[in-house]
Amino acid sequence: MKRSEIKKAQDRAYKMFVRAGIALTQTERANIEVADFGLGKLEKTGLEIVTYVNTERVCAKELVLFPSQVCPQHRHPTVNGRPGKEETFRCRMGTVYVYVPGEETKKRAVEPPKNGAYSVFHEIALKPGDQYTLVPDTWHWFAAGPEGAIVSEFSTTSTDEAD
Repeated sequence: MKRSEIKKAQDRAYKMFVRAGIALTQTERANIEVADFGLGKLEKTGLEIVTYVNTERVCAKELVLFPSQVCPQHRHPTVNGRPGKEETFRCRMGTVYVYVPGEETKKRAVEPPKNGAYSVFHEIALKPGDQYTLVPDTWHWFAAGPEGAIVSEFSTTSTDEAD
C-alpha cells in the first residue's frame, strides 16, 4: 500500500473512534495499523488496529472495520508448544458479523469475498455491548455491517504473525 493510502485509512479509522467516543493518545492515533493482508483491496478485505497492550499473558486491541469490510478467515493455532490465542470480541459501534464452525446460516448478512478460502458460515451478529469468545485454533472470519464497526478484542498473547 502507498503511504498516502495508509494515512487516508488511519484518518478514516480515527474519525470512527471519535464518533464512537473512544479516546486515543496521539501516539496511538499515529500508529493505527492498516492491514490489507497483501491483497491490495482494503475497502473489501482489511482491518484497522490499535494495540493497547500485548504482553506474555494478555492482549487488548481495538479493531476498526469500514462499512462491509471483511477480516479474512483465519485461526490462532498452537505456536512453538504455546496454545493459540483465545479472544473475546466485544462490539462497541455498528454491527459485526462473526463466522465460526457450526450450522451454516443460510441467509447470511455478509457473503465472503470470492477471492478467498472460506469454510465456516455459522453467523453470530454482535451489536454494541454484545460479545463472543473464540477458543484457540477456531477457524473464523468477521465483517462489518453497512455502517462499519468498532470491536474491542481482549485475548491471550497475540502472535498474529503466526496465524
